[in-house]
This record gives sequence, structure tokens and C-alpha cells, in this order.
Amino acid sequence: MKFWIILGLTLMAVFACKQNHPSDSLKADIIIYGGTSSAIMAGVAAQKMGKSVIIVSPDIHIGGLTAGGLGFTDTGNKAVIGGLAREFYHRIYEKYQLEENWNWQKKEEYGNKGQGTPAIDGEERTMWIFEPHIAEQVFEDLASESKLIIYRDEWLDRSGTLKKEDGKIISIQTLSGKDFHGKVFIDATYEGDLMAEAGITYHVGRESNTTYGENWNGIQKEVFHHGHYFKVPVDPYHMEGDPSSGILAKISKEHPGENGTGDHRLQAYCFRMCLSNHPENKIHFPKPHGYDPADYALLSRVFATGWNELFQKFDPIPNRKTDTNNHGPFSTDNIGMNYDYPEASYERRQEIIIEHEDYQKGLMYFLANDPSIPPEVQKEFNQWGLAKDEFGDNNHWPHQLYIREARRMIGRYVMTEQDVLAKRATPKIVGMGSYTMDSHNVQRYVTADGTVQNEGDIGVHPDDPYGIAYDALTPNKSECSNLLVPVCLSSSHIAYGSIRMEPVFMILGESAAVAGSLAIDQQIAVQDLNYAILKNTLLKKGQVLSAP
Repeated sequence: MKFWIILGLTLMAVFACKQNHPSDSLKADIIIYGGTSSAIMAGVAAQKMGKSVIIVSPDIHIGGLTAGGLGFTDTGNKAVIGGLAREFYHRIYEKYQLEENWNWQKKEEYGNKGQGTPAIDGEERTMWIFEPHIAEQVFEDLASESKLIIYRDEWLDRSGTLKKEDGKIISIQTLSGKDFHGKVFIDATYEGDLMAEAGITYHVGRESNTTYGENWNGIQKEVFHHGHYFKVPVDPYHMEGDPSSGILAKISKEHPGENGTGDHRLQAYCFRMCLSNHPENKIHFPKPHGYDPADYALLSRVFATGWNELFQKFDPIPNRKTDTNNHGPFSTDNIGMNYDYPEASYERRQEIIIEHEDYQKGLMYFLANDPSIPPEVQKEFNQWGLAKDEFGDNNHWPHQLYIREARRMIGRYVMTEQDVLAKRATPKIVGMGSYTMDSHNVQRYVTADGTVQNEGDIGVHPDDPYGIAYDALTPNKSECSNLLVPVCLSSSHIAYGSIRMEPVFMILGESAAVAGSLAIDQQIAVQDLNYAILKNTLLKKGQVLSAP
């Protein structure tokens, strides 16, 4: 994989020097930047609105995390998932009605477990749990049927080539030298690069609680809402009890800060691995480049405390596979190694991605081989391996790092915990959320009493589904009048912890495209769109805009 990354970066440097030619200029009503689930739904929605659309995707594989390993869907209340998002989960259901898609397991043997809901809902004809390649097939089907024009492996030129006139984006340029001209632009990336390049105000990191009058933002030391913390004291030093011996790997030397204050830190990233325990469909975990067992010494100390929850997030998906997520005090989340990712160069981002990959592959190899792992745990763990029939062009490793949070726009309306927890009325609703305000750990530090602890893992559940404001998808009009941002939308850190779910991104992608299409029809700024017209159009398309 690293060879191809280095080659790709070399080619990008060459392309960056290429001069434009007339054939490189492309036009459409709506230009969508991104290859995420939100981007594809925005493209389908724009096409259904009768608009010409071009998707400019830095990704080769479309669908983002939904097709990149996150198959155990964070649904929340599925009753508020409507429109094209619900169509997606219906198409997943239809795929699994075909016997040919049950090649490693009989359908009746599948446990049908989901997140608070059955994986397969026969009554609603939806399916919420799936394999990565099946999800990618559905996105490709949608793109093909809608005749979407997708330029893949096209990276936004972030060197100032974006053109604006009178507060409107006129065109964007990619590193290959292509110019894309549009009437409305949608940034549907996890990073918000187009938004940033357009000069839109945004935030990175956690706001203080005082910024928006919240309780769950900012630093949250000694606040434990999930099980991802050290439940008994664990020594952080190379030689236990001796600070002069130095701190173990993956523990920060920085002071954690004071509770409720803002900081630059981000919740951790990881890969959502697809593992298999079928003997004919698993690949033993490889030893990664630069592997050092000392990087995982802290995990050995966790096992020495008697911790036994390793397999609790080996969430089952069809065909004897898993969507494996972070779980416990030391797991797949690479805590503290992503802080500079949102605003980093492409080259630096690739370094961060490689570091995360090496860390997680090393963790798997450590669990499978290191003598410090309890024998009974290691024996069970070695039943698993990478799924041979997933991510075939990337050595069976997910092609998408889980960017749980990057830039967040500061737009006309900022979604906060007051919206999620129904402490205020949210205006101009264009989609619904319902998931827990969920932040993974942000830092791992040494406490005042000389033990190791994690910080930032918060989970506060709303009593009911809540609305997401249209004005959170639009920047201030003075900054840009033809841009919509359905992924890096205007939200505080903790509110984004609930909004940041893949079904919601699909919902907001569709709503953004519908709004952009209406703005084109009326030849107005996206901020000036009549909400009553937008609402009526969304409802006709099956979007859910109020709790049932």
C-alpha cells in the first residue's frame, strides 16, 4: 500500500504543475466534492431534481465509511431515517434476499443482531447491518442508475486556485489540472477542504462549555460514560513506580488541561476492520513494517488487571464477519495521533493514515502472537483474520480511515447540545438525528496520582429524535452564497458527536442537493431559499422532518 501512496503523491506533484487546457474545463449545475455516502446521495438527489451534476471524488471507492468497514450501522431511531437514506438500506435488504450473497454462512444461521434493532427488518424491508463490498455495490448501483458523472482520484488543489466572484464560487481546480464550473457547490468530504478553501469560518477541536452554554463540551477528565477507560490503576512508566524510567508508548506527556475548557484535540480515529472466522475466508494478521511490541506494553498491563472484554465490539455482520470497532482502555483507537489531520497537507495526511494503519495492524499482530497475552484470549483471537473477500485492492485492509471529526463550519446556525437535548426549538429542519452524543477518547495522560487514564469518551443520549437546521448547512452569506456543507456542518464538538452518523450524512446530503437545486431554479443565494418550499419538497421526497 505504501508504494502506491508514494507513487500517488509523486503523481499529484506532477499534476500540480500541469497547465490547464480547454478540454480540462467541465461544467454542471451542481459540483459535489467528495466520495462519501453523503456525496453520492447528494448526486442522486440533484439528478432527480433535473440538474446536471458532477461528483469530484478524491476517493476511488465511493461510499466513505459506509462502504469502508462501518457495516454495523449506528442507526439511532430508524423511524427518522427517510428519503434516499432509507432507500439505501432497502437496497441492502434486497441484496441479502439473494442466496448468492450468503456464500460463507446460511441466512438462517445469521444472528440478526443490530444496534437496538434487528439487522434485517422484514416488515419494513430494510437491512441495517452489511458487508463492505455489498454497501459499495449499492452505491455503484445508485450512481449507475442515476448516470452520475464521477471523476475519481481527483484531489482539490488547495493552493488558492478556487475562484470566487461576488461572494460565489465560480470554479474549483484539482491537482490534475481540471477546472469544474458550477452554479452551486457541495462539500461532502469528511475533512471540509472545499469549505476551507472557499474561506468559510470553521472550528477544529473542542469548544469550551462557555462558548455555547453547554455541559458536555471541552475537556472532561474523570467523566466515564462508556467502558473505554482504565477501571483499576495502571502504572504508565517503563519501570513500574519509577517516573525517571520514562512513559510507555501511546501516553501523552502533556498536561490534560482543565475541565470544561476548549482545546485543539480531536476524538480518536481508527479503521473499522472487517474480520472473518471462516477458515477459507480469513487471512492471518501480517506483521507490519516497523513493528515494535513495546508500542503495546500498556495493553499487556491492562490484561494483567483481569480485563476480559476484548471481543465485545467484534460486532457480527453477515457471512461470519465482523465490523470490529474500538473497545476498552487500549484498543484500535489511536488516541492522540490525529490532532493535525484536519488542516494537514495531503502528504502529511497520508503519513497520519499510514501511522494509524501500522499501529492497528501491529495491535492485531501483537494480540495474535505476543506471549504476554493470556493464552485463552490468544487462542480465541487467532480464530479471526482479515476477510479475504473484502478490500481486495488494498491487501484486505479498509480503504477509509474513520475520520470521526475534522473541521466543523461556523455557519448561520450552530447546532449544540441544546438542540440535541431539546432545550431549544431548532429552526428550518431538513433532517433528523437521534443517536447518542458520542465522543471517543481524545487523550491519554498521566494523572496526578501517577496512573494512566483516558479522557474525552462521552455518551449522552437524547430522549427523542431532534431536528437539524438548514442554516447549519450554509455558511454566512457574506462568506459564500452558493455553498452547502452537509458533513462538516455547523455544529459544536459534542452535538456533532450525535450528528456524525452515516445515515444522517446521507439524509443531509440529499437535503443539501434539493436546496441547491431550488436555489438554482429561483436564481437566489442558498441562504435566501424559502424554507416552506424546501420543506414541502423534502417531504414529497420521503424525508422525515419530525419525530413520529
